Amino acid sequence: MTLLRLESVRKQFGDNIVLRDLELSVDTHEVVALIGSSGSGKSTLLRCVNLLETVDDGAVWFDGRDISDPRVDVNQVRRDIGMVFQAYNLFPHLSVVDNVTLAPRRLLGLPRAEAVAMAHELLARFGLADKADVHPDKLSGGQQQRVALVRAVAMRPRLLMLDEITSALDPELVGEVLSAIADLKEQGMTLLMATHEMAFARDVADRLAFLHAGSVLEEGPPAALLDAPRHERTAAFLRRFRSS
Repeated sequence: MTLLRLESVRKQFGDNIVLRDLELSVDTHEVVALIGSSGSGKSTLLRCVNLLETVDDGAVWFDGRDISDPRVDVNQVRRDIGMVFQAYNLFPHLSVVDNVTLAPRRLLGLPRAEAVAMAHELLARFGLADKADVHPDKLSGGQQQRVALVRAVAMRPRLLMLDEITSALDPELVGEVLSAIADLKEQGMTLLMATHEMAFARDVADRLAFLHAGSVLEEGPPAALLDAPRHERTAAFLRRFRSS
């Protein structure tokens, strides 16, 4: 079943057209990876879905509702659509468990004991059981990014979006975050992620979408798109990527 659908989405900043009649869909339990050069529109696409940006034309449909309608309840949409950014955005004055439980308690109305129990369960699942009472500045970058993932998952989103969340990490820390994302897929989480980790996208994604100049130029199963791209621009991007 289609959970998310973008129809002819257009977004521009001044004279710069960032998304150009973009079409994309994501099914429930599907993992879709967005690939493409910097400036191709990947992050803006995610921000439009999470209503951090308004679309100039077209529509964003989520579970049959047009969430790009200006009358929509933004906070309700964001309860269903989680997002994790490159920056961890953890509250430095709160412990890990308090970072994780803050939104479920305030926005979902979970009692503190239930929220804390859920947080400990999630932290254990992500290999962070011994970090619950630690403050973020005592964690490595990879650990902080996993806490950010746990915080997003704690809101029980129906769709989780990831915006190049390994790009700010040292290479030796990337693997632990990618492993956590793979676990989310195994648990049936619907994921839409912008990534430059091609090997990971090949292994985890159900479908790749190659963005160029604000449009989805080509999409398909990872092996087919990466090994035998149909469009020359896709092939050129992959050649440049492999040589960089």
